[in-house]
Amino acid sequence: MKPPVKTLAFLTIFLLYFSFTNAQFNFGSSGTIATDVKKVIDNYPNHFQNILGDPIIQNPQSTDYQCNFKVTGAEECTITRYSGKKNTISSWQAVMLTTENFDEAKRKFRSLYNQLNNLSAESMHLKGEYESPAEEKRFTSVLFSFDPPGGTVKNLKIELVIEAEIMSWKVKVLIYDRNRDDDEKGEEKEN
Repeated sequence: MKPPVKTLAFLTIFLLYFSFTNAQFNFGSSGTIATDVKKVIDNYPNHFQNILGDPIIQNPQSTDYQCNFKVTGAEECTITRYSGKKNTISSWQAVMLTTENFDEAKRKFRSLYNQLNNLSAESMHLKGEYESPAEEKRFTSVLFSFDPPGGTVKNLKIELVIEAEIMSWKVKVLIYDRNRDDDEKGEEKEN
């Protein structure tokens, strides 16, 4: 009877060890959207250079790249770089859900909001005011900003979006640079 017990014990230890090492060497994402968004925020000051993958689409004024960092639960992640005369502007986007079911998209939107609101990064907290999506609106977003604002992320915005696209709903997380509020006027030029 002892040999089967030893074999069973050995097999159990082997499976536990394999499970542990497999978890240790999983270099993908860390398990939560909040932790993954922190990693993307850490890459914001250098225009997401450390997570920039291969080019996907090249346009005259922008280039879309694959993101080489897998975000938990994301269907796809892309980085867009806009070329300008003065400096390069970059944005990051993760499509978190594509579905035909509005209620499913709404639940995902709320879940992501709960994970991102009050997220602590750079000794600041993300703050955003929740707005409940409505199917007839076809677009709802929550704009997060840092509280208190400042540091290398003073212009950084994180936006959670739910929007209708043809016959489906998409839930996205966006990270981008925003220098001014939409209601601010631009510089006026004299003729």
